[in-house]
Amino acid sequence: MVASVKLSMRIGISASVSTAVVLIMTRSLVIALAFGFLASGIAFTTVHGKNNVNEAALIAAWPEVIDHLMSGIQSGLSLTESLAGLSNRGPELLRPAFSEFRATLYGSGDLTQAIENLKQKFSHHGSDQIFEALLISKELGGSELLQILRTLGDFLRQDLALRLEIEVKHGWIKSSAHISAAAPWILLLLLSTQPSTAIAYSTTTGGGILIAGLVMTAVAYIWMNRLGRLPQTPRVFTGVDR
Repeated sequence: MVASVKLSMRIGISASVSTAVVLIMTRSLVIALAFGFLASGIAFTTVHGKNNVNEAALIAAWPEVIDHLMSGIQSGLSLTESLAGLSNRGPELLRPAFSEFRATLYGSGDLTQAIENLKQKFSHHGSDQIFEALLISKELGGSELLQILRTLGDFLRQDLALRLEIEVKHGWIKSSAHISAAAPWILLLLLSTQPSTAIAYSTTTGGGILIAGLVMTAVAYIWMNRLGRLPQTPRVFTGVDR
C-alpha cells in the first residue's frame, strides 16, 4: 500500500514537472501534456527497473549466505545457530528476513516450519535449493551438509556469473533501443521551441500524431523488454510435501 502511494506520487510529480517545464519552453499545452504522459511512463519504468536491481542484489546474496552457513558450521555451531546468526552477520539485504526467522524459530521451536516460512517469503529457485538442502540434512543427518553447501555455492556462483555476462550484453542492446525511442521526442522538443511547430502540433491533427507517437513508443518499449527478458529458472521444490 505504501509502495503504491509512493509510486503514484512519483509518477504525479514527474508528470507535473515535465508538463510545466515543456509548457514554459513551447507555450503549447498539447505538447506539454504529451511530454507529461511520457515522463509518467519513464517514472514508472524507472521504479520497475529499481525493483529488478533489488531482485538481482537478492540473487547475488545467496552465495554469501552459503559461505556464512559453512563458516558457522565449521566453527562448531549447530545448523539452527548458524541460520539464526544470519540475522546479524548475513548479507544486509537479507537480515530482516532472518530476524523474522529467528523470532519464529525461538517462539515455536519448529525449525522445519521456520525454514518453510523463509522459503515462501523469498520464492526463488536459488533460495529453494538452499532451504531444501537444509531440510534434507535435518531429516537425514548432516554428515554431508558441508559438501552439499559447497557444491550448491559453486553452482549458484556459476549461474550468477553467466547471467551477469548475458545481462551486460543485453544492456548494450537495451541502451541503444532506449536512445532510439527517445531521439524523436528530443527532436520534437527542440523543434517545438519554434512557434510554427508548436502551433502545428496544437491542432487536432497534431494532437492525433502525438497520441499515435505515445502509443507507438509504449508498444515498442514493451515489445523490446519482452524480447530482452531473460528466462527465469523454474522453481522445482514448490510442491514438496513433508
